[in-house]
Amino acid sequence: MEEIEALFALPFNDLLFRAQQVHRAHFDPNAVQVSTLLSIKTGACPEDCKYCPQSGHYNTGLGKEKLLEIEKVVEQARAAKEAGASRFCMGAAWRSPQEKDLRVVTEMVGRVKALGLETCMTLGMVDVDQAKRLAEAGLDYYNHNLDTSPEYYGEIITTRSYADRLDTLANVREAGMKVCSGGILGMGEAPRDRAALLQQLVRLDPHPESVPINMLVKVPGTPMENVEDMDPLEFIRAIAVARILMPKSHVRLSAGREQMDESTQALAFLAGANSIFYGDTLLTTGNPQVERDRALFDKLGLHPEPIASDTRDAHSDDEHTEIALAHAIQRQRDDARFYDATQG
Repeated sequence: MEEIEALFALPFNDLLFRAQQVHRAHFDPNAVQVSTLLSIKTGACPEDCKYCPQSGHYNTGLGKEKLLEIEKVVEQARAAKEAGASRFCMGAAWRSPQEKDLRVVTEMVGRVKALGLETCMTLGMVDVDQAKRLAEAGLDYYNHNLDTSPEYYGEIITTRSYADRLDTLANVREAGMKVCSGGILGMGEAPRDRAALLQQLVRLDPHPESVPINMLVKVPGTPMENVEDMDPLEFIRAIAVARILMPKSHVRLSAGREQMDESTQALAFLAGANSIFYGDTLLTTGNPQVERDRALFDKLGLHPEPIASDTRDAHSDDEHTEIALAHAIQRQRDDARFYDATQG
C-alpha cells in the first residue's frame, strides 16, 4: 500500500511521465482498443449496489426487460463491428445466470464470434462449471468488477461479498478465459480506498487483461445520486497509477466518459488509458456517440487497435458455424427461445 500511495502522491507531471514511459514500453501509444457494450437483459436485479440503476431495490424509472432475442443481439454486434468495434460485450442484470439463461447466452457467444469479434460477458457470479461452459462456447473475456476497496465495499453493496467477487474471478481464470475487472471511483471513497482497490487488482495473478476504471454516473433514484463530484485530476491519477502497476493490461476509460470534456479524456489517454466503450449506450447510462468519438480520435491522432492475433479462440470460420449450429439445434430442442428472464 505504501508503494501505491507513493505513486498517487507524485507530482502530477512526474506521474504522467512515468505512466507514459510504461505505456510506450508495452503498447502502441496511439492505439485504443474499442469495445461496444449491449445490455442483453435489463433491470430487476436482486443486488443492492448503491450506484446501479438496474437494482430492483431502487426506483430509477428503469423498466425491466426480457433477455434479448439472439438475432437482435447478432444484429447489434454486426452494427458494432461496422462502426469499428473489435470486441462486443454483453451484460445481463442477474445475480447469477440460471441454467435456461446459460443455454441462451452460450449460443449468443458463438454467433457473435462467428462475426469475427472478440466476445465479453458480464452475467453476475459464475461457478467453475458455468465458467467452463462459457469458455467452451468461445467467450474470450468475462467481466466482474471489484468496484472498490475491501474496506469500503460494505458501504456500497450488502447482497454480495468481496470474497464472492474474487471467487468468480478465480473461476473465470480457471476456465481459461481472460479477466476484465476494475472498479468505480467517485462513490465517496477515500484516496486510500482507490489505492486499496488497485492493490487487489494487482494481486490477481496474472493481472486482469482488461481493467475498466469507471467514474461514477450519478443516477437519480439511487443512493449515490447526490455524492460529491470527484476531481477529474484525481481520476486521471488513478488511471496513471493503474497503468504503472499493470503495465501489460488494457486500462479502459469506461463509465462516466460522457461527463468528461475532451481535455480530460485526452489526459486519460496520456496517462495510459488505451481502451474505451464506443457507441450510443453503456448498459443503462449514456456514452459519447460514435461520431463524437471519431472526431476526438482524429483530433488526438488516435486509431482503433485491431483484434489481437493471439486472441484465445482459434476456431476457423467453419468451426464457428458448427458451434453456432449446434447451439441453435439445442435451443430448438429446449424450446426456450422466448421467456421472461425477469422471473425467478
